[in-house]
Amino acid sequence: MEPRCLSATGSIVKLSSFAILLVFLLSCFSFTSTEAYDALDPTGNITIKWDVISWTPDGYVAVVTMFNFQQYRHIQTPGWTLGWTWAKKEVIWSMVGAQTTEQGDCSRYKGNVPHCCKKDPTVVDLLPGTPYNQQIANCCKGGVMNSWIQDPANAVSSFQVSVGAAGTTNKTVRLPKNFTLKAPGPGYSCGIAKIVKPTRFLTADKRRWTQAMMTWNVTCTYSQFLAQKTPTCCVSLSSFYNETIVSCPTCACGCQNNATDPGSCVEPNNPYLASAVSGPGKSTNAPLVQCTSHMCPVRVHWHVKLNYKEYWRVKVTITNFNYRMNYTLWNLVVQHPNFDNLTKIFSFNYKSLTPYAGLNDTAMLWGVKFYNDLLTQAGPLGNVQSELLFRKDTSTFTFEKGWAFPRRIYFNGDNCVMPPPDAYPWLPNSSPKQIISILHPAITIFVSLLFLLAYA
Repeated sequence: MEPRCLSATGSIVKLSSFAILLVFLLSCFSFTSTEAYDALDPTGNITIKWDVISWTPDGYVAVVTMFNFQQYRHIQTPGWTLGWTWAKKEVIWSMVGAQTTEQGDCSRYKGNVPHCCKKDPTVVDLLPGTPYNQQIANCCKGGVMNSWIQDPANAVSSFQVSVGAAGTTNKTVRLPKNFTLKAPGPGYSCGIAKIVKPTRFLTADKRRWTQAMMTWNVTCTYSQFLAQKTPTCCVSLSSFYNETIVSCPTCACGCQNNATDPGSCVEPNNPYLASAVSGPGKSTNAPLVQCTSHMCPVRVHWHVKLNYKEYWRVKVTITNFNYRMNYTLWNLVVQHPNFDNLTKIFSFNYKSLTPYAGLNDTAMLWGVKFYNDLLTQAGPLGNVQSELLFRKDTSTFTFEKGWAFPRRIYFNGDNCVMPPPDAYPWLPNSSPKQIISILHPAITIFVSLLFLLAYA
């Protein structure tokens, strides 16, 4: 009887091990490296809302609105590009506030020709200055959308579309699928369209509510892994108490190798710089960076500048090494434990981010409008800078072990490469390398001479 029990126990153990292995494998397939979760903005996304506002003889008229609910990630020029696939044989009769990039094959239509007959249309925003009869509210910004914190009024973009060869009731309409959003390149993954409660609209006189015939939402989230293969920014450090300047890590954003990849970077004193900037990659916005050891388009430098009795001061400098890009509406997100005691910031805007309840250690910084909100291309003017004044908290403040340097920095929503902690500038009296000062032997000799003269 005992051997049978042992055999049954062994079978149960094997079955349990198999079940655990199966669950583990399923979890591996369920979570990929492109899952878009940002710990500093866990609920950030771009929501695309379709409101069917009226029915037509062969379809419907809808207002499509994009909301950028991301706290610090925006869409800069050349703007967003939205695409989808029709469920049936729908066509776009007309659009207001946007246009498709291609018309497609509309040869089956006689007389009144649709705006677009493609199965998978691609839509772009109209440019500023568009005639008023082709505009609707929140359109015509060239596809530029600000972040929700910087400017919520300009974090919205809309257009109107008249769809034909489609359903004419809530039960016959088929939702578009395979949504794509480029801003302007890859990085966003969009989910499936989901029918939600119809949107309500308040009339201009604010005395009457109207309602959409039908509404569906699409949610798009960002992943830096999808956006680019390599990082786009790095961080360098320095301090008043140590002469060492910790540069960005070597090859942080790629390695300089003009032998195997000619034209990957250009020297600032190159006589052919102008022709290289306007070369073949200009139309695709391919970065052309200045040749550096880190090869990053953007560098953020954090310098611990001064130490007062009750305060300490930091200088932040953002430098653009990309000859083909002007960064409009740029922003910086910095994580440091002393931000709960930030006293003054000069020439930047500031907003506290609190991704964790009760913990104020993250700040968003961005430029002042019409002053330094534009980070121009690489060159003498390709930088912006500001200073931050912190009040010391005696229970936590120290210059030891790199405490004065940031834990994490984001530029335009992308995580920047930090130097390794063991490379941070050390206090002279705590440096692992013995620092011999010329002053110390001089003082020793002087004191010895005084002692000899006194007792001579």
